[in-house]
Amino acid sequence: MDIQLHCSEKIQALVKKGVDIPNPFSIDLGDEVDIDRISHRNVKIYPGCRIYGAQTVLSAGVELGREAPVTVDNCRLGPGVRLKGGYFNRSVFLEKANMGSGAQVREGCLLEEEANGAHCVGLKQTILFPFVTLGSLINFCDCLMAGGTSRKDHSEVGSSYIHFNFTPEGDKTTASLIGDVPRGVMLNQKAIFLGGQGGIVGPLRLGYGNVVAANSVLRNDVPEDNKLVVGKTYSGKVIDYRARAYPNLRRIIEANFLYLANLTALEQWYLHVRRRFFDTREFGSLVFEGAMNTLVLAKKERLNRLKVLAEKVKLEADQTGRASLAAGAELFSNMPQIEDLFSQGATDGKLDKERDGFLAALEKQDIDKGQGYIAVIQALPTPVSQQGTAWLQSIVDFFCEQAAKKVMSIKSYQ
Repeated sequence: MDIQLHCSEKIQALVKKGVDIPNPFSIDLGDEVDIDRISHRNVKIYPGCRIYGAQTVLSAGVELGREAPVTVDNCRLGPGVRLKGGYFNRSVFLEKANMGSGAQVREGCLLEEEANGAHCVGLKQTILFPFVTLGSLINFCDCLMAGGTSRKDHSEVGSSYIHFNFTPEGDKTTASLIGDVPRGVMLNQKAIFLGGQGGIVGPLRLGYGNVVAANSVLRNDVPEDNKLVVGKTYSGKVIDYRARAYPNLRRIIEANFLYLANLTALEQWYLHVRRRFFDTREFGSLVFEGAMNTLVLAKKERLNRLKVLAEKVKLEADQTGRASLAAGAELFSNMPQIEDLFSQGATDGKLDKERDGFLAALEKQDIDKGQGYIAVIQALPTPVSQQGTAWLQSIVDFFCEQAAKKVMSIKSYQ
């Protein structure tokens, strides 16, 4: 039967230019999709897939729907990405990232090289550094995870794991740092292991090389490295509950400042270091643009959640007069300046000097002979990678300190 009678002209054009579509009649391609953003090189789209969004990019080697139908909506996929089944919206996947069937990856996610998940994984506003692996039946929204050096040595999240990111008061100022940006981008840190049937109550910090026992629910920071963590089991009880008490308000504000500062450091890393590796690839500039947009949206999300919290705490403070809520009331008053700080950035001569020193050292390395991003970064001499980490850590420290100055009732983050 003539394809021309049953498929849109765009699907016909994709088939003609070499995209492997075994059953063109079963594909739903949105009128807004730009087929010039779909590579003809080794791209395969299995039956039942739906592709929507003017921003969608499918790079060479992308495979959609091998296990079950896939819906892609305004996602940018780098080379060799494999989405095996599920729904993917307004997110970015870098080279060889992959997800199993039943996945639901909603807006604001950035999965870097070879990051992957098994079946039935739910993500939103999540950033996974290279090699990070998620098991099955996982809800892992609102967090950043790093660690590991390869697909054989990777940070792992065990099956049936949850990042608890929603409070009884309806707050989502709960983003967790599992690893960090300054050390994590160097791809030389020990892997983190989160045992299955467990969870993290955000916001929380966890250091590199840590192993969390299965069936543990973490409620406290473990920023130190190389620890075995066994979650505490609580005895059953029924006690009075006080709504909108916010007993850990200062810690929550500090954790959000720290997360925002890490996002700012990652943004600078992409802008000054990662960009050159995208420029040499087909659609590389479009994927880079998508990654940068995702980081901007990630900061906006965290600022919006912080603003909502500040409004709730200010109202509670006004109604009750509780002194323990002073930090929240102060946060509310200074939220416009905090939004400006993280949205527009701030200049600092020391930061510029540290950045330029690292970039000069990076330029001396052999990065112009077709090597990929991971190979180049992992081949950096230890003094150079340490220099890069120092630059990024100075960004984190600077923004945490500047934000804390806006809320004088909390201590600067240490």
